[in-house]
Amino acid sequence: MAPGRKIFVRLPIAAGNAIQIGGLIAAALALGMAPSAHSRTTAVLEMLLGWLLLYFCCHALAHWLVGRMVGIRFAFYTVGGTANPEGWPVAVGWVFKHLPFFGVQTEKTSMQKARPRAKAVMWSAGVTSSAIIPALGSFWAWQLGVPHGKLFFLFALGWSGGTLASNWRSQTGDYSKARRALGG
Repeated sequence: MAPGRKIFVRLPIAAGNAIQIGGLIAAALALGMAPSAHSRTTAVLEMLLGWLLLYFCCHALAHWLVGRMVGIRFAFYTVGGTANPEGWPVAVGWVFKHLPFFGVQTEKTSMQKARPRAKAVMWSAGVTSSAIIPALGSFWAWQLGVPHGKLFFLFALGWSGGTLASNWRSQTGDYSKARRALGG
């Protein structure tokens, strides 16, 4: 686990998968229901809720799914602050240290046996999904006609760029871990 990461709770893999999949389903429902909301405010709030659920529920699940596809096993999920606060501006990093992000802990022997490319793909999967999936959700909301959907999609694209950049330049970011796994 990342040193200095504040862990709120550990969960078995099955429980973590169920919660995150439930969050993704809830996100799809919130985004899908937003256009038929009774008020513009409710529609925007449903769009925001859907985006937040996508952002919080796709990252660790992508690590797990891709990791399992390349033969990496996992011990448990964690819920805690970000492991990469220095990749963000100071105020955002402080907030992210206190939000409930999912993380997934690899089994030590499985990681030791994994090929460098498998490790790199697994590390890259989380942050890549954190950038792409919420942006696609906001694009869908815009296409469904949610009020302010286009503006929010532009915000989401910027946020996705920040997510990618924060993980690229930080020593604790997932892309840095992927580069190290490849020997770079």
